[in-house]
Amino acid sequence: MLLNYQIKQASDVDLENKAEIIFIIHGLFGSLSNLSTLAKELHENYHVVLIDVRNHGRSPQSETMSYPEMVADIFELADHLEIEQFSVVGHSMGGKIAMGCALTNPERIKRLVVADIAPVDYPDKHSEVFNGLLLLDFKKIKNRLQANEQLSRYIESPDVRQFLLKSLQKKGDNFAFLFNLIALANNYIHVRGWPFSNKIFNQPTLFIKGGNSDYILPEHQNTITTQFPMAQAKIIANTGHWLHAEKAKTFNRLVTDFFK
Repeated sequence: MLLNYQIKQASDVDLENKAEIIFIIHGLFGSLSNLSTLAKELHENYHVVLIDVRNHGRSPQSETMSYPEMVADIFELADHLEIEQFSVVGHSMGGKIAMGCALTNPERIKRLVVADIAPVDYPDKHSEVFNGLLLLDFKKIKNRLQANEQLSRYIESPDVRQFLLKSLQKKGDNFAFLFNLIALANNYIHVRGWPFSNKIFNQPTLFIKGGNSDYILPEHQNTITTQFPMAQAKIIANTGHWLHAEKAKTFNRLVTDFFK
């Protein structure tokens, strides 16, 4: 599947084609715009490729979205762009896709940044979100304020609602989400999972954890260091799972420092 993407060429003209190429992959319910501030920070010195994963943004939709499929999508895009070797940054589900790329074809991945996710199976963390989204009455939604009011009955966090509503777009006379909600709900068991537990990536890797988030826990350390022996870790204090939005300056600095 050929994914939707945006390329930001390195702005330093002296670098030209010698600049490292970095793919950036968003998380569940997101789109390529989620990490656009990071792309702005990076593209002075690197070629950056922002990606909508399948069933998100403006990429094609599919009834299936296992991690092997989503990893294959990334390499299909790389082949389409005639990119042999690149680095990857991924947040949450995008972090699992990024790790899957590194573990599946390690010879093609130079460096890896994983934002607030571990290479493990997770319990259900999104039933509340899916319930709220599936119960939305789009016939009664005329603007984002009305959508937010409906979502507030099911999703308490204003930050989560604001994030979800970034993907709400007007299509004709009605509103709809850019992401394929039914496919996401049907495939959520795969999104929670981790199918690459027997592989190793032995290149520079950075894990960034939100200090208030429970997605990376002390009990995940052995699994991380087993599969990613060169991993280092950074924690952004007083921030949750959406650390790239809550503490964008700190997050962007950690990533750019790692690539330097």
